[in-house]
Amino acid sequence: MIDVQKKEEEAIALFKSGYNCSQSVIMVYSDFIGQSPELLATISGPMGAGMGKLREVCGAVTGMFLVSGFLYKASDPSDQQMKVKSYTTVQELAKEFRSKNGSIVCRELLGLTKAIPNAIPEERTEEYYKKRPCAELVGMCARLVGEKINEKLG
Repeated sequence: MIDVQKKEEEAIALFKSGYNCSQSVIMVYSDFIGQSPELLATISGPMGAGMGKLREVCGAVTGMFLVSGFLYKASDPSDQQMKVKSYTTVQELAKEFRSKNGSIVCRELLGLTKAIPNAIPEERTEEYYKKRPCAELVGMCARLVGEKINEKLG
């Protein structure tokens, strides 16, 4: 079984060390996924800040969905049953996240009225962490997907 509290803490620590929200969630599951944290950071790098700072689907949520893809591996395009399990898992995770936060959209979670086109990441300062819920959302996503994995492994 996965220690979801530990995964939550590790994901928050990764985020606070400078990794983006998506990277922070997926990297803590490198052992479960069976790939290096570096590869996972590379793959998920563009997903941060709501997909390349577009402020669309939250990067932490995207990271959670990516991890869930290793729970029900829908790699065979003809395996409809596995696709259904995979999509159902994503929908369940999204529903749980929405129930706690009201949305899965980055700009809505941050209280922004619109996305501001700018690809430059903001400097990570104490003020940055005070005004954003991102670290907590990263931890929540790491916990939620861990709980989903534990349900299956149960």
